[in-house]
Amino acid sequence: MGLANDAEVAVSGSGKRGTTVRWALIGLLIVALLGGGGVVAGRTLMAGDKIPDGTPARPDLLTPTPAIQPVNPQAPAPSTAGLAMALAKVSNAKDLGELTGQVADPVTGTVLWEKNPGKPLIPASNAKILTAAAALLGMPQDRRLTTTVVAGPNGQVIVRGAGDPTLSAQPAGAPTYYTNAPRIADLVAQIRAAGVKPTSVAVDLSLFTGPTMDRTWDRRDIAGGDIAPIRSLMVDGGRLEALDEYSPRTPEPGIAAGEALAAALGVKGDVEQVRAPEGARTLASVQSAPLATRVNDMMRFSDNVLAETLSLELSLAAGGPGTLEAGAAAVVKTLGDKGFDTTGVTLRDASGLSYANRVPARVLDDMMSGIAGSRYPQLRVLLDGLPIANGTGTLTERFDPRKTSGAGWVRAKTGTLTGVSSLTGIVQTVDGRVLSFALMSNGTSPDVARPALDAVVGKIRDCGCR
Repeated sequence: MGLANDAEVAVSGSGKRGTTVRWALIGLLIVALLGGGGVVAGRTLMAGDKIPDGTPARPDLLTPTPAIQPVNPQAPAPSTAGLAMALAKVSNAKDLGELTGQVADPVTGTVLWEKNPGKPLIPASNAKILTAAAALLGMPQDRRLTTTVVAGPNGQVIVRGAGDPTLSAQPAGAPTYYTNAPRIADLVAQIRAAGVKPTSVAVDLSLFTGPTMDRTWDRRDIAGGDIAPIRSLMVDGGRLEALDEYSPRTPEPGIAAGEALAAALGVKGDVEQVRAPEGARTLASVQSAPLATRVNDMMRFSDNVLAETLSLELSLAAGGPGTLEAGAAAVVKTLGDKGFDTTGVTLRDASGLSYANRVPARVLDDMMSGIAGSRYPQLRVLLDGLPIANGTGTLTERFDPRKTSGAGWVRAKTGTLTGVSSLTGIVQTVDGRVLSFALMSNGTSPDVARPALDAVVGKIRDCGCR
């Protein structure tokens, strides 16, 4: 069958060829005008002027017709011997430290290349692939979370967290970091429409329990922008600057969310944490984007906060507790229950921020191969969230065409920690065959490991290798 999502990779590449053609035509037109006996050089034609003899006819305007073209499932696949020869040098580069990996053909399921694929290594954010797959398998793809404001005593309004960190404090009409994010502004409008004049604002954070930070995380990463304490109520993922991907996060995201509502309502005074009364009247509510949208936001920008809240949502949906530990366990259990081989997988968290996580490359590539092929069609939407090489998300600055192949032809999830670099995704070869891959490097700096990983995938892209 054709791989529709992979075809977007092909379109990315063909778009660059279209740009080349367009500029070539413009260049030819300029040469024609300036080289036609010097007739028009140095003179501007005015309205009504006669076109000089010998002037070439104006070329027809080009109308772009972008279209997604399915890849050919019958395109030739590289041989195992050919791929082994192509990857022999780049896969043993010292900049990769300890490398494990696997490359497979999604159409046939055949493993074409491997290097210690069963050995568990630290996956960094490649753990998010497991979290994304488990969320999409364990919950409906159109599932939404509803954040509510209820009436408390003596004019107090209480925001009850639903586990949605995409709630935004951005004004109506302003851009939001997350896709189709619900807004504090809409809660304010509904509260006012209900005729309520709040005297104070409180927050109910009771949906999530237990520690808000895993003990293996570094609290300095809060100010560093990598994580925030995980609360059931947050705005803009806990960012202090709503649209800045790398913004420092607040150490008190639940209270900060309440303060954002209070500021929008013009209510003064401290925001307190309470438990909303049973049966309290609902004054306002907003819904998150569908689960599939939130999963792809998490994948595209490697958002740690969103990954953790998705795992807690999964645990709660299965009847478990709303704790970080239960969330990570729910990811592994859901995958196992759905038939995935999770041998060697140890998840301390759902985001990949912990150095205690271990995942074999085989698990990641088997999953990616099945998603790109026909084994797991229900997970095909996950491919939409994979960054495009030299184009989007966390791959925007990678696969520089001046240094390696793959720009526009690779879609992959990145993973980076100090001493850890990983890359899992799909690539279309020069012969048009889509291959899956998972590569994990431990023991060297990402500054050198990431270009070395890109070089490996670039060789796969270049490899006819038959």
